[in-house]
Amino acid sequence: MKTIIETTPKFKLTVKDVENLPTELAQYAAIYQELFGRREQKEHYETYLEGLMLDVPNKSVETMMLNLKGDDPNAIRSMQHFLSEGSWQDKAILERHWQEVSHDLGDENGVLIGDGSDFPKQGEESVAVKRQWCGELGKVANCQAGVFLGYASQHGRTLLDRRLYLPQEWVEDDDYAERRRKCGVPEAITFQTKPALLLAMVKEIHADGSLPFRWLACDEAFGRDTAFLDQVSHYLWYVAEVENDTRVWLERPQTAVPEWSGQGRKPTRERLIAGEAEAQEVKVIAVSLPADAWTRHTIKEGSKGTLAADFAALRVVAVRDGLPGPEVWLVLRRDPATGEVKYYLSNAPAETELATFAWVSGMRWPIETCFEEGKQEIGLGDYQVRSWTGWHHHMTLCILAHFFLVRLQIRLKDKAPKLTLPQAILLLKATLEQPQLDAHKAIEIVDYYQRRHQAAYLSHRKRRSSNQG
Repeated sequence: MKTIIETTPKFKLTVKDVENLPTELAQYAAIYQELFGRREQKEHYETYLEGLMLDVPNKSVETMMLNLKGDDPNAIRSMQHFLSEGSWQDKAILERHWQEVSHDLGDENGVLIGDGSDFPKQGEESVAVKRQWCGELGKVANCQAGVFLGYASQHGRTLLDRRLYLPQEWVEDDDYAERRRKCGVPEAITFQTKPALLLAMVKEIHADGSLPFRWLACDEAFGRDTAFLDQVSHYLWYVAEVENDTRVWLERPQTAVPEWSGQGRKPTRERLIAGEAEAQEVKVIAVSLPADAWTRHTIKEGSKGTLAADFAALRVVAVRDGLPGPEVWLVLRRDPATGEVKYYLSNAPAETELATFAWVSGMRWPIETCFEEGKQEIGLGDYQVRSWTGWHHHMTLCILAHFFLVRLQIRLKDKAPKLTLPQAILLLKATLEQPQLDAHKAIEIVDYYQRRHQAAYLSHRKRRSSNQG
């Protein structure tokens, strides 16, 4: 029996390799600088991008500016205005970002990844906030919900686009009209479900044409929406997780328009012919499969070792409004340790190999990693803006900051093969000029917050007295 000896990739990183990182960051920032109109906007953009890399408690505008510029209320207000009301256009910036992603990560087998990420918030003043399911907390809570589009290939992963989900009452109820006005929600906006928001992003990036991709991976929040699956199938092949009670047919049933009885409206809609089998739940199909229908495949090589699972796949007929719809793949993924089964539907071609489905099923995790890195390292959830524009502007700049770190990982790959994004930002923080917190600086910051809190208290008391009067 042969013994497999695993060797640790050689770490060859030196100070010389990272000492010019501040210059690299400035060069990266320059890629997008022309898309910010006025000189002040360009300066604010560079400051904000650097601020997202700071080693500070959080990445709110106040915290970043207090550490970068000191107790200057005018500088803080100016940055808040840049973020919340600035006239710069996210779309052009993101389109340039997609070109950069294509250059560094682009692959003809690239996978788009759709997922939601939620942001707990206090109060009722922030745009789109309400009590709803909050994935970050794992319960119903006051939060904002975002829908994101990510990208992954053999070269790496990053975020591409984002949309803020507006609950239906926020869009349509008269009681929310004043909140919409205060938060700058566009007047022409209409209610869109989360799958509809994801579809819009897929359409935009497909129309742009600069980034190659072939697949879309998404969870059951999108997979349960059959209209979404049918529409997105025009642009790519999807592997969408579905719930275990999703119904399919193993063989296409016969349908026909019922004969007219001579009374009432003449039938026009097809129905199942009497005696045809009903669609089955996918969990029932999984249990009925013989042992030799399952094959073990590697999903991915992770930091904790190889991740593998047992897979089976069969061609089935999807259900659409109680009738047979498109022929699709039903892909089953079973955890060897727990026996838990995950279920996927895919519109991939009939000749698609099982190993391909195994690979794509594992391509959802990169966007979860992006969320984790974004929230822990660059302040994805630290914003304290309340407006529609502010939310989207902040997310755009976080996407750019995150991708700079991804590019840094790629550049240093030969000398630090296992470099993680948190380690990459550690190197950047070590070379950027970080704010120095001494007693004088701390007193200045505390004084600022004391004055701001007192002003907020007086304003609240005045408003309450006015309402009582």
